Amino acid sequence: MEPKDIKLNPNLFVRFLKKSPKDFTKADIVRFCIENEVAFVNFHYCGWDGKLKTLNFVINSQAHLEEILTAGERVDGSSLFPFIQAGKSDLYVIPRLKTAFVNPFDEDTIDFLCEFLDRDGKPFESSPQYILKKAHEAFMKQTGLQMETMGELEYYVIADAEELYTVPDQKGYHASAPFCKFQRLRLDAMQYIAECGGLIKYGHSEVGNFTQDGKNYEQNEIEFLPTNIEDAADQLVIAKWVMRRLAYDYGVELTFAPKITTGKAGSGMHVHCKFSDINGAANPMLISSGSENVSEAFAKAIAGFMLAGTSLPAWGNPHPLSFQRLVPHQEAPTSLCWSFSNRSALVRVPLGWTFMPKFAHKQTFEWRASDAFADTYLLMAALCCAARHGFEQKDALQVAERTYVGLGVNIHDAKNESLLNSLEQLPASCAEAGDELQKDREIYTSCNVFSDELVDYQIDYLKSVAPVTDMEAAVKAAMNNG
Repeated sequence: MEPKDIKLNPNLFVRFLKKSPKDFTKADIVRFCIENEVAFVNFHYCGWDGKLKTLNFVINSQAHLEEILTAGERVDGSSLFPFIQAGKSDLYVIPRLKTAFVNPFDEDTIDFLCEFLDRDGKPFESSPQYILKKAHEAFMKQTGLQMETMGELEYYVIADAEELYTVPDQKGYHASAPFCKFQRLRLDAMQYIAECGGLIKYGHSEVGNFTQDGKNYEQNEIEFLPTNIEDAADQLVIAKWVMRRLAYDYGVELTFAPKITTGKAGSGMHVHCKFSDINGAANPMLISSGSENVSEAFAKAIAGFMLAGTSLPAWGNPHPLSFQRLVPHQEAPTSLCWSFSNRSALVRVPLGWTFMPKFAHKQTFEWRASDAFADTYLLMAALCCAARHGFEQKDALQVAERTYVGLGVNIHDAKNESLLNSLEQLPASCAEAGDELQKDREIYTSCNVFSDELVDYQIDYLKSVAPVTDMEAAVKAAMNNG
């Protein structure tokens, strides 16, 4: 890591140790704690509900700290994962040293994300974080490429309505303060997430803005930079935790609900994808400036997303409110197709600075269906499996060609009705997503990434979920999900 990067890096561990997180050692952590008078250690990990859990330790000696960092601790797996039986429920949580950060809410505390180990000291096969690790390892072995992703977190802040500096309904895109009331909350979140190791691209107010029943609903977005898919998932999990903590301190409600009410902008969690050669070779990007062609690697991965497109919502849209957002004539996708710059397509290839060769590495392609009610690790694992599936298909390039929609084509325009009718549609409910997962299960279970038992559990869950009949009640019940 270059000295200039260390000086500007907001992660206090990086600044103090003058090294990259991947190089952190136990001795580094101990030295940091001694010299900075750290009093507490927090372990974090996600259970089956996708929310960050916390285990607190108070440091009583150097030996105690070293033991915590080495041996971890036991937890009750049956309280974290519904498919674990109480009779054999113990799991270990072991800190992953590269995830160390100073808690932005408690400055005398250091935090870690953990991995789960079973009673034999082996990775717990059904841990979402380990499933993602397996998915990425299988992808790299098959393709020779590392998969990189970045998430876009859209969310609403809900607070008492104000009469000053109001924004017209659904006109909040990139509004500045004081029209954007919670810019400071967003900036604080971005700073804290960065201090925790998150790679932030930018933040801004989003389209959604409306007043209802004396409350103002203001939509914002924080977008990340591409990084290793496993690290990208970690960052999103920490980000959601930080944002909720801040909202609580601000005395407002913050929700990632995919739909707040009918007729207003929904909140997605789009995922941008790109690749880098594991041996450091050039990144596969667009072929040329102004071209509607993509590299072969992009085309194969996009084909995989098309082939798995109807089952990916089983992992990326696991709540009935998700399907209130995925409706026609909105920016949310409903048809299996891809295009350039088209926000109604399931996969979008955004502008990529192809006229500036120095920045060709910025080019991505974007999966647009998922929302933040998804388990971040399982969604990333599923996308990784789908991309690998594309590389494995002999006709992947033909699939990409067949599902391509030209630049500027509105598939919902009446004159394009025949095109729309030729495209496969996303499922319209959790139950339908479960049916599609059953059909596509081998995409996810191949290479022993997802177990059959886990896929069966997800299918049973999805088929048990009733569709939304009362929007207001469903939103109220789901406000704290995700």
